[in-house]
Amino acid sequence: MNSLIGTYECKVDAKGRLMLPAALKKQLNPELQNGFVLKRAVFQSCLELYPMSEWEILMQKINKLNKFKKKNNDFIRRFTAGVKIVEIDSNGRLLIPKDLTVFAEISKNIVLSSAINIIEIWDKDKYEQAIDDATGDFADLAEEVMGQDDEDYGIS
Repeated sequence: MNSLIGTYECKVDAKGRLMLPAALKKQLNPELQNGFVLKRAVFQSCLELYPMSEWEILMQKINKLNKFKKKNNDFIRRFTAGVKIVEIDSNGRLLIPKDLTVFAEISKNIVLSSAINIIEIWDKDKYEQAIDDATGDFADLAEEVMGQDDEDYGIS
């Protein structure tokens, strides 16, 4: 799957359904019939929507963990807590289960944010706060994560 692109503001209806924006739906088109996995994020109070093909790749990695090590079992249990299989209905809507709505403190206004191969689903206010909180540290973070030696770019 190619990288997903875009950040989209949406609304959730009273039943917890959101309408996928047309631009995002178009990017996900090859994946729509296979379904998705929706789970709690590890580091933020948002949700992560995995196309099934991406979820299966991740599960292959996790399945290689030695399950006779307690920390691995603890990780698997906590990582998969609240995981749900979800589908896009014929009207292009996705239902967010109640327990995940509560976890992410999702209200009516949400943000769908692409994160390379998955979609993060945020309460709009929490998303804006997370972006604002990270602004000051982003230059340092970008240098630490992406700053490479010149030779990595063919410069000697």
